[in-house]
This record gives sequence, structure tokens and C-alpha cells, in this order.
Amino acid sequence: MTAPLLLLRNADVHAPEALGHRHLLVGGGKVLWMGTEDPGLPAALGAEAIDLEGRRLVPGFIDGHVHVSGGGGEAGYASRVPAPLLSRYTTAGVTTVVGLLGTDDTTRGPAELLSHVYALREQGLGAWGYCGGYHVPPATLTGSVRGDLVFVEPLLGVGELAISDHRSSQPTLDELLRIAADAHVAGLMTGKAGIVHLHLGDGARGLDLVRRALDASELPPRVFQPTHVNRRKALFDEAIDLTRRGCHVDITAFPVEEGEDAWPAHEALLRYLDSGAPPERVSISSDAGGCLPCFDAHGRVCGMDVGHSGALLETLDALLARGLPLQRALPAFTSNVADLLRLPGKGRVAVGGDADLLVLAEDGRVHHLLASGVPHVRDGAVVRRGMFER
Repeated sequence: MTAPLLLLRNADVHAPEALGHRHLLVGGGKVLWMGTEDPGLPAALGAEAIDLEGRRLVPGFIDGHVHVSGGGGEAGYASRVPAPLLSRYTTAGVTTVVGLLGTDDTTRGPAELLSHVYALREQGLGAWGYCGGYHVPPATLTGSVRGDLVFVEPLLGVGELAISDHRSSQPTLDELLRIAADAHVAGLMTGKAGIVHLHLGDGARGLDLVRRALDASELPPRVFQPTHVNRRKALFDEAIDLTRRGCHVDITAFPVEEGEDAWPAHEALLRYLDSGAPPERVSISSDAGGCLPCFDAHGRVCGMDVGHSGALLETLDALLARGLPLQRALPAFTSNVADLLRLPGKGRVAVGGDADLLVLAEDGRVHHLLASGVPHVRDGAVVRRGMFER
């Protein structure tokens, strides 16, 4: 679909830094111009003007942990979660997703994952993915991690490789180092992120394997990105310490019950920022499309929920309600993710950057959303749906 020429008037821009009142000209999928004075475009250009009336305009969210082909499978074939449809992302403010495989990297493989990445691209969303899944050896298309990252354009790294979890392959230090080295070298060859996105379970070993990998190798710490680090409070303390060594960590916006030994995503980010850890080394993702199971003492599923990208907006609302300025909250959803994943043009509102723009309504919901300059949500209503959505 061709991106229209749009003049967005009277926006309160957070890019994510607070820029204040701006007008923006969007065309060809890019932000073409931004300024404080209305440009007064000639009618012959055919630009459509949209008055945002002072609403907050921010970068579209980058959801860096999404089961784009569906997750689950821990409780039998019927527990396989269906793939989320397009509007489940866009109504949550998401313009870019990174897809991955989880526990089930057997009946769901990298070819299926890649087909969903391409399908989302065809429908106008920014989409990338990881090779592999929970287990060792990683599931690949070409037969190797390095081959997948070098030859398959949308694949950025390896993930979600599971550690400290009874569902993992119980990888050894040598196995983790070999996978991380292949990802890193492929990143050097291609300019891609070349990271290992690590699923963290509830195991008492926590991040010990990552610390040992840093001590035993010359690999840059940024190669290792643990996720779900807020699932245990002690694990979160370990994760904060790891960022001071150069790693990036990812908080998951999953539901947390009162009294549970876990931090809700908003509380985790507040604690992270208050700790003085590097603010550019933290992100928040949703686990959309993934199964969120709980297990009994025998490792059997005793309950489950499903992740959704809407948890990102809920987390942002909770952060703002706690008094965190918008410009401090946004990087964890936008620019930090783009920088780690080496996605140029994403995660910021800037002239020459991709026109992935989210306009927030007064109640915190999506008022407008543009993905590569194409409207998906206007005035709170979905105007572009996936092929099988009604």
C-alpha cells in the first residue's frame, strides 16, 4: 500500500525526548519534515492535513518478544496458542515486532516463523525474527546459526534460548558460548544485532550461566540479552548487576498477582531507573501470542494465560500514573530496542526516519497509528485490518 502525504498539525512530540509543539510532514513512509511553524503547503501537493490538537505523538512501540506464529504447547496440542492478528498489534501502539519460537520449536519451526514475519510485512508492519527457540541445538533453516543470520535477511539473532528452566535443554557453558560466538560473528558480517535473546525461567541458577560466559570468553556483553528478568525479585537484582557489565536486559509485561515473588513491568522499570543502572540497557516486551503458564511441583501445567501487546500500553499508563515523565519511560519501548537490534530509522521521531508514529488519546489509548506512514488506526478506530480479520 502506498504511504500517503500527510501533514500532522499540532503534535506534542516526544521523540522520545520531549520536543514540544511540532508539525510533521509524512510521505513515502518517512518523516519528511518537522518544525514549529505550519508550512502552509500548496493544495496541488494533495497532502491531507490532520489536526492532532496537542495530543502526544511518540515513536511506535517495538515489541521485541512476540510469538508471531503462536506459542504455547506445554499442555498438549490443544494448548498451542493461535498467531495474533494484525490489529492486536496496531491497537496496542506497536509498529514493529520481533518474532520467535519458544517451548515448541518442534511442531512450529523457523520456516513457519519466517512466513508469519513476511505476512506481517505484507500487511504493513515492521517485522523481524530470531532463529532457534528454547532448545539446543537451535532450530535453523540453513543448518547453522551463522548461516541463518548471514543468508536470511529478517533474522537478527538467536532466541528465545532457555536457561534456568525445566523446559530448557539444560545447555552447558560451552554450548552457550558456541551459539553466542556464531551469532556475534554473523552480526559482524552483516551489520545485524547478532545477539542471543535468553529466556530466563524460575530456576535458582538464575543468570549464573551468563556471568560465567562473560568471565570465560572475549564476547561483548551486549551479545547476551536475558528476558523475563522481572519474574523473580532476586533474578531482577542479578539482571541489574549484569547491565553494569554491559549486557542489555528485557522486562516482560506479564500479569503479577499481589504477593507474588515478581515485579510488575512498571515497578521493575522504576526500580531499574532508580538503581542508577545504564538507562539505555533496558527494554520492555509483551510476550504477545505466548503462553504464560504456571507449573506445579511436578512440572505440570496448573494454569495459563496468553501474552498480548496491549500490556505495553498498560505498562506505560502505570508508569505515567506513578509520576515517571513520558520521555524517561519511552526509551524502554522504543529507542533502546532499536539501538540494541540495530534497526535504523526505528524507535525515534526524526526527519528521515521511518514514519512509525503513535498518537496517544487523553485516556492513554491509541488515537492514531501510522506504520511506515500508512494509517492503521484513526480517531481510535481500526482502518486497516489483516486479511482474515472482520
